[in-house]
Amino acid sequence: MISSPEAAKLVLVTRAHLFKPTFPASKERMLGKQAIFFHQGDYHTKLRKLVLRAFMPESIRTIVPDIESIAVGMMKSWEGQLINTFQEMKTYAFNVALLSIFGKEEVLNREDLKKCYYILEKGYNSMPINLPGTLFHKSMKARKELAQILANVISIQRQMKHNQRNLLGSLMSDKEGLTDEQVADNIIGVIFAARDTTASVLTWILKYLAENPSVLQAVTEEQEEIMREKCGGEKVLVWEDTKKMPITSRVIQETLRVASILSFTFREAVEDVEFEGYLIPKGWKVCHFLETSITVQTIFQSQKSLIPQDLRWLQNPIHFMPFGSGTHTHVQGMS
Repeated sequence: MISSPEAAKLVLVTRAHLFKPTFPASKERMLGKQAIFFHQGDYHTKLRKLVLRAFMPESIRTIVPDIESIAVGMMKSWEGQLINTFQEMKTYAFNVALLSIFGKEEVLNREDLKKCYYILEKGYNSMPINLPGTLFHKSMKARKELAQILANVISIQRQMKHNQRNLLGSLMSDKEGLTDEQVADNIIGVIFAARDTTASVLTWILKYLAENPSVLQAVTEEQEEIMREKCGGEKVLVWEDTKKMPITSRVIQETLRVASILSFTFREAVEDVEFEGYLIPKGWKVCHFLETSITVQTIFQSQKSLIPQDLRWLQNPIHFMPFGSGTHTHVQGMS
């Protein structure tokens, strides 16, 4: 187990080639063995480039109004209702993920896709006992159905030959030569990686804003000012508006630091590695606790208090790594 920022930098960045990502075999079966998390080397580098391309500003700027529309629609449905914030944020994150992956076009069997994914997710942390009636068995069955749904979507897109600026379009670029299985595995993987982490961040943001009225007021005023600047017409958010949210952005960054969305990451040494007099033998697992790196009291004013004006994480990237670091940074950190 490692907890210091210096050790994390060694494992995740400077000598990352000596430590490979490691996951239980059941997780690979469930998400898909061709997903980006389970690889390194040239194949991983290619996938990383394709995923990043789908979330660059030129790719997402056109869907900002659609993302806002999803949020507004969900908030209207909450009126007069008692809701489970985290579950609602998971629904929101899932809908935004589908928009980012498939674009604005209606996806064939969208509701079936959601249903299968939800069943898959429920069994992710279950005991890998593939017997009828177990959560794992139900999840693996849903995984097969999900693969078939995605195969149909991919087949239709290949026939249409649209050059779309979304994740599906990026993965299906002819010059990249990915198989349908590789495309499907990485779509499922990105949904899985993005959904819970995004929902967690949003839930913690709401919690911290409720506990800090002055910060909530500042964020509210910033958003209202953006709306006031829009003259006539429909007042919808556009990409340029996101550049006018310094306070909101700081709250998001502080929430990522204080809440510790990812608790730890695992790596496996591919050869003997020495660090500060300690030997990490080949084949041993290394567990990096992210929280200890981003709540160092000598670096940050507070370990567990929200202080948006504290921007020292900008000067200390080694201490601020809420989604890990290096070539295997979590999908959220990549985008």
